Amino acid sequence: MKIILHGLGHMGRAVMDIVEKNPDAEIVCGVDKMAEGFDFPVYKNINEVKETADVVIDFSTAAAVDGLLSWCAGKKMPVVLCTTGLSDDQIELVNKTAEKTAVLRSANMSLGINTIINMLKSVSPVFLNAGFDAEIVEKHHNRKLDAPSGTAEALADAVNESMEGKYHYVYDRHERREKRDPYEIGISSVRAGTLPGEHEVIFAGNDEVIEIKHTSYSRNIFASGAVSAARFLMNKPAGLYGMDDVISGN
Repeated sequence: MKIILHGLGHMGRAVMDIVEKNPDAEIVCGVDKMAEGFDFPVYKNINEVKETADVVIDFSTAAAVDGLLSWCAGKKMPVVLCTTGLSDDQIELVNKTAEKTAVLRSANMSLGINTIINMLKSVSPVFLNAGFDAEIVEKHHNRKLDAPSGTAEALADAVNESMEGKYHYVYDRHERREKRDPYEIGISSVRAGTLPGEHEVIFAGNDEVIEIKHTSYSRNIFASGAVSAARFLMNKPAGLYGMDDVISGN
């Protein structure tokens, strides 16, 4: 499997570590405006890439995603899109790109998070219909640019979709002096130190609290998931895929 690695920051380097241990995968080149000193060619722009490849793995920034998607659509190149913090217009571009090539988009590449997302679709109605409140707290390192995390949004979406979209999200309460709306999902963000990622979904009722928590101790779980997703995406027809498809093998 020949991989173009789009973004050579911390997550890109974690992907490199996973690929290095995988004898049937290879990074043929990288794309990053600032990176240098790698064992493979590195380009500042995806349009400069000369190498042939089977798939792109993207851990870049939202600002770089438009150009990447346009290039992948033109080349009909499968892409594993891991960058979060995309705008509504960019998500629409993702959907249009998926009409021309295989796109796997996930806010989080870990097996644990995606299993929790599936779990929330089943258990959320049990608690919310019984009058419980739902809150999500996420923690990340102090260099993460977007807040809340894409994973926190995906968790909230799983809860909300299970309730037919009746809930709305509240990100900030410091200017509000009012009782909590029973149809809100609170989402709080912490940015500190070198925390790689922690997400907690809280269902709080009268004298009873249920907490569903995921903690990542290494970026390798996300890198490994991205490489697995890339292998899954090879030779797939155009369409929009998710980690559910990777887990199920469909």
